[in-house]
Amino acid sequence: MILTGCEITKEWETGRIDIRPFARNQVNPNSYDFRLGSTIRTYTDYVLDPSRPNETVAQEIPPDGLVLMPGRIYLGHTVEVMGSDHYVPIIRGKSSTARLGLFIHVTADLIDIGSHNQWTLQLNPVQPIRVYPHMLIGQVTFWRVMGEIVLYKGKYQGSMGPQGSLIHLDWPRDGHGLGE
Repeated sequence: MILTGCEITKEWETGRIDIRPFARNQVNPNSYDFRLGSTIRTYTDYVLDPSRPNETVAQEIPPDGLVLMPGRIYLGHTVEVMGSDHYVPIIRGKSSTARLGLFIHVTADLIDIGSHNQWTLQLNPVQPIRVYPHMLIGQVTFWRVMGEIVLYKGKYQGSMGPQGSLIHLDWPRDGHGLGE
């Protein structure tokens, strides 16, 4: 079951939902709006390889905005540190952002229970779009879980700012693809 905005606020007040900083005007009927942080990372190579580290470069989004171009993935981050040891967060673009053709999470919308950090956003524009630091860009919903809770202890725990992929850490040491 999804939590209502009122329940998100109550659970934040008890500490069962972590949102820092928290702004009551960002609470919606069944979600919480989050903002785009001020740093964007891009990969230096056009062809990306999951078997090795892929170098990124960071740049600050200027106050007058940064134009994102189609055909590239941009790694942004949330201003807010968010997470929960009691609920599963799921992120989505705001409908207003989506109507401008900006995907904010490509396919990674499920946040593991127990993951607390600024979340990396995988920004993918379908046409050129200007983004601004601290703009409202997406929303998070919180879902009740069934069964034993095992908290996330993965490689992105505690991340601040946009993080490049660490999939190479999961790659088999023998150099062959998974399943061989």
